[in-house]
Amino acid sequence: MTNSHAETFSFDYDAPGALPKGWRQGVTGRGSPRWIVEPDASAPSKPNVLMQAGSGTFPWCVRPETGLADGYVEVKFKPISGREDQAGGAVWRWKDGDHYYVARANALENNVSLYYTEKGRRNTIRYVNAPVAANAWHTLRVEFKANRIRVELDGKTYIEVEDDHIAGRGAVGVWTKADSVTAFDDFHYGAR
Repeated sequence: MTNSHAETFSFDYDAPGALPKGWRQGVTGRGSPRWIVEPDASAPSKPNVLMQAGSGTFPWCVRPETGLADGYVEVKFKPISGREDQAGGAVWRWKDGDHYYVARANALENNVSLYYTEKGRRNTIRYVNAPVAANAWHTLRVEFKANRIRVELDGKTYIEVEDDHIAGRGAVGVWTKADSVTAFDDFHYGAR
C-alpha cells in the first residue's frame, strides 16, 4: 500500500440483502451479527447503507485486505435503535476479531470512547461526553500515526492520546455493540 492510497465505500453498487463484496463480518465475544446492504432513503449517499441488525457482544465488519499502520478511517453512521446500546464505531489496526483498536459514539450514553481490544477483551483508553443524537447521521473520524490517536465526531476533536497497545499494519472497518441497530455509509480510509 502506498502513502497516497485512499478508498471510499458508499455501498451503492452492492446488492441489497448481502454482505458487501470484499468485506468480512464477525463478532468479538458471542452473538449473531448480521451485516447487510440495505436501501435507506436518508442515506448521505443514496440509495444504500451497510446495516448491522443482528446482535452480539461486539459485532464488526472489516476490509481484511487493507493493511494500514498510519492513516485515517472515517464513516458516517446513524444509530437507529437498541435498548442496551445505540453505538457506531470504526476499527483500525485490526489483526483479527480479538485484536484491534475501536473508537465509538453512543446515542444512549451521549459519549465518544476509545478502546483497544486484546485477547478478545475490550479495554477502555478514554471516555468523553459528546452529543450523539439517535436517528441522525453523524461522522466519526479517527487519525492514527505511530502511537498518536485523534478521534473526531461531527468535525470536533474529542480525544487525543498516545497509546502503544496495538502497533503495525491492520485492517479497517466498522463496529457496533450489543443490540445496536446502526446504519453506516460513506466509509473512507487512507494511508498517511
